[in-house]
Amino acid sequence: MLEALLLILLCQLLGETLVQLATLPIPGPVLGMLLLLGCYLIALRLYRLAASTPLLNPVMVAIALLIGLLWLTDPPYRTYFEGAQFVHFLLGPATVALAIPLYRQRHRLRALALPILVALPVGVAMAGLSAIGLAALFGAEPAILQSLAPKSVTAPVAMGISEKIGGIPTLTAVLVISTGVVGAVFGTAVLCLLRCQDPAVKGFALGLSAHGLGTARAFQINATMGAFAGLAMALSAFATALLLPPLLSWIGLS
Repeated sequence: MLEALLLILLCQLLGETLVQLATLPIPGPVLGMLLLLGCYLIALRLYRLAASTPLLNPVMVAIALLIGLLWLTDPPYRTYFEGAQFVHFLLGPATVALAIPLYRQRHRLRALALPILVALPVGVAMAGLSAIGLAALFGAEPAILQSLAPKSVTAPVAMGISEKIGGIPTLTAVLVISTGVVGAVFGTAVLCLLRCQDPAVKGFALGLSAHGLGTARAFQINATMGAFAGLAMALSAFATALLLPPLLSWIGLS
């Protein structure tokens, strides 16, 4: 699918180039989309050549390639983001589509309803408090602690929570991405060391701790893991927004 979309955009770029020869500029959206999809396809190819090792997570490698290219070419961010708007728009439908594999696992969801309801608030609280506790031991300032607290939920929700509790939303965005990359790379190995074999449990743990990147990694392993990771990602965003502000207020950080 990505290869086909890239081919369409390459053809569009060729047409825009011919237009430029007639003194009209190539629109930024075309170049931005080519840059985005091209880096991801390179990263995906490297990932497959390396036998799908999590150390070469496609999202992580694509981000590194994009950063390098943007640093070398130094285009205006507005120009780049205009090209990525199509993918940005698709985030909404892609998130809704996570309900499809979850529906196919509805029988397991019923069986695991009680463990999920218990694990969700405990996981949300531990994700925030453990990060705050470690950072506090190293002398981090309150604003850093507040920015770190929502690091395990998806970026738009985390940034909103960070702003509400007095953190720095831009710093939170960086911490969210870092958390997702670390979770996607090392999460499955940690779960194996803990002798966790149930794909539903492993998926829920990945989605709860590493949000979208953890969910993507879970889908690479199997559909059951992916379905429960998507469920955990959605539920943890809601639960964190609901529980984290009063929890931080209770410990004097908000």
